[in-house]
Formats: sequence, C-alpha cells, structure tokens
Amino acid sequence: MSEFFFEYGLFAAKAFTGLVVVLLLVAGIIMVSARNRRDDGDGEVDVTSINDLYEDMKDTVEAAVLDKDAYKQLLKQQKKQDKLESKQRKKEAKTASIKEPEDKKRIYVLDFDGDIKASEVELLREEISAVLTFARPCDEVVIRLESAGGMVHTYGLAASQLARIKASGIPLTVCVDQVAASGGYLMACLADRLIAAPFALVGSIGVIAQVPNFNRVLKKHDVDYEMFTAGEYKRTVTMFGENTEKGKQKFVEELEDTHALFKEFVSEYRPQLNIEKVATGEVWFGKRALAEELIDELSTSDDYLMTACNEADVFRVRYEMKKTLQERLSEMAIQTSEGIVSKIWTRVSNSRFMTR
Repeated sequence: MSEFFFEYGLFAAKAFTGLVVVLLLVAGIIMVSARNRRDDGDGEVDVTSINDLYEDMKDTVEAAVLDKDAYKQLLKQQKKQDKLESKQRKKEAKTASIKEPEDKKRIYVLDFDGDIKASEVELLREEISAVLTFARPCDEVVIRLESAGGMVHTYGLAASQLARIKASGIPLTVCVDQVAASGGYLMACLADRLIAAPFALVGSIGVIAQVPNFNRVLKKHDVDYEMFTAGEYKRTVTMFGENTEKGKQKFVEELEDTHALFKEFVSEYRPQLNIEKVATGEVWFGKRALAEELIDELSTSDDYLMTACNEADVFRVRYEMKKTLQERLSEMAIQTSEGIVSKIWTRVSNSRFMTR
C-alpha cells in the first residue's frame, strides 16, 4: 500500500511540474505579445461611471430585500423624483443664456498595482494623458495605489507621471488600502491628500541592493572570470569577479546618494515630515503613519469614493490593450491550467489529513 501512495505522489508531482512548465511557456508568449502590442500603442481608454455602479448595487439589494409592494412603491417614488429633476434641468437649460450653470465636480479614478519593475507605468501614462485632455482645475484625480516598491528608475518615471497632474493644477488624491512602500511611497508622497487604511503599510524610505557573488565557487573549480571595462567605476561590484574594498565602498556611496535623492524628493512634496526620523527604511501601519505625518488621514478607498459620489460624478479610467486571438487563447489556456493545478494541489493537500 505504501508503494501505491509513493507512486501516486510521484505521478502527481510530475503532473504538477509539467503543468507549471506549460504555464511558464504560455506566460512567456503573453509577455512577448504584450510587449509588442505596447510598442504599437494598440489600446483604448475605457471610462466607467462609479456612481452608476453603486446605484446598480443599491437597486439589486433593494429588489432582493424589500417585498414586492414596498419595492413597487419605491420605484414609483424614484420615477417621480427623476421627473422632477428632469424638469429642473430643462429649466436651468432655458436660463443658461442668462447665467451659465456650474458644472458638477468630476473625479477620475486610476488604479496602479506596482510590481518590482513598475510595469503598469505604461498604462498609467496613457490614462493620465487621457484625463488631462478633459479635466478641469475644479475636478480631482484619485489614484488607488498598491506597491511595495522596486527599481528606482521605473518608479521615478511613475512618480513623474503623477507630477504631470499636479503641474496641470488638478488636485491629486492617493488612496492606499494595503501598501505604499519604497518606490510606492515615492509616488504617493506627491499627493495633495494622502489617505491610507488603518493597517496599510506605508514608508520604507530607503534603498537596498543585493548582489550574490560566486567568485569563490569559480575559483574552487578552476574557472577564471575576466571582465574588461573603460572607466574607473564602470563596474564597482560583480557577481562573478572578486570584489575589492574600493569597489564595494563606491557601490555603497552610490546607494547613499540615491537615498539622499529619495529624501530630497519626499521632503519637497511633504515638507511637514521629520525626514531624518522617517527615512530609515522602516514601514508604519496607517495609524502610526498618520502620527508621523507620512499620510494625511485614515480611510479606505471604498469609503472615500462612496462619500465622493454624493457630491461629484466619479469615473474610473482604464487604458486597456486590445487582445489578439493568440492572447485570448493563451489566457484560456492559463485559466484551464490554473484550475487543474488548483484541483491537484487541493487533493494532495487534503490527502495528508485523511484517515483510513
């Protein structure tokens, strides 16, 4: 019996490994296709009314909760209210030549979910460009930001995109529900109003670099590694060569200079901060971050936007790349493979707790 379970486990492991390989291959195809697509700029802007989304949710709940008579009465009242509002709008339109009515405030909501390379910056720049073609100084841009940081230059570009909004004189609000650390905070600090959930992680104003070195392993196996450079500091540390104290010292100096630039940038946009106290690489939960003035208030993005819908027209703006047939088929393959892997993993995991 033990041999049967051993063979079954070995078979499951092989099947799992095979599916993972297939997933990686398909993901690679999608990444190459996505890169080519972005180079062509083949995408489109999608705008969705968040006000309408909340209204639809409300209608669905009312229809399910209220009895039929109460729901019919509610619909009659709503139709009556809509009719009165329609008359009011027509009346305002007739007097528009005498006095131009003030337009309702509009809020444009953009989402940024940052990985280590800030890959979504390409979509973000298109979304911001779209908003800036129509937004007015009386409007507002809300960025729902989630990022634990990553590469300096890519997050620097992402922060520069947000700076375009401020340069246009449009109020910028950043909402953080889970994390805005390191490069994520580099972006978030530009906000005129920085909001975070009570347990969101904020901060990490620091710089880190990790470089493995295999020089001793190569020497042990009598493998020479040669590197040729022009310029004293063209390469300060390397993965395969022998790193000198001078090279390591220069590398640390470059990290310190990057950290200094990071602190200067944050201080420029949040001068109220005690930068030397908070720029230690530490992170704070939202409530603690508020005490350190890293953020302006505590709230979730959901609460902020639901409240905003009472006074403004709120729109979610997304730039979406057009998908080819190959990409749609690849996504179907990934979803199918993920489902199979999930089922196998669940069965294997559950079998560990089964008793006979």
